[in-house]
Amino acid sequence: MLHSRHYTLEEASALLPRVAELIVTMRSARDRLGDPEARKALTEAAKTNGGGRPGRTVSEGFLELRESMLELRKLEVVLRDLDRGLVDFPALRGGREVYLCWQEGEDGIGFWHEPDAGFAGRRPLDDG
Repeated sequence: MLHSRHYTLEEASALLPRVAELIVTMRSARDRLGDPEARKALTEAAKTNGGGRPGRTVSEGFLELRESMLELRKLEVVLRDLDRGLVDFPALRGGREVYLCWQEGEDGIGFWHEPDAGFAGRRPLDDG
């Protein structure tokens, strides 16, 4: 088995609001890391003072992204695609490890897939 933690549908569903919040935080942090104005100002000022506010913008983005990623790792929730908000929750189905799959915009967790199948192999939960 790839994971030591496995979620029931109820546990994964209860965690969805926090996971969705982490996705929003990670996107915002990523955007600050790539902010062209902040990066340009940081590059220009780095030799003299560490970049001031632009440096804080980039470093705060990095720290938020790192903390959010660490929280997902601790929860053993697998982020598949940040832009799509696609995540997998390790679960057991019929005694084997599978993933409960959720994508931002879906009302809840309604799909699962085999570990090697990915998004293309998603099947409805009511499909054995």
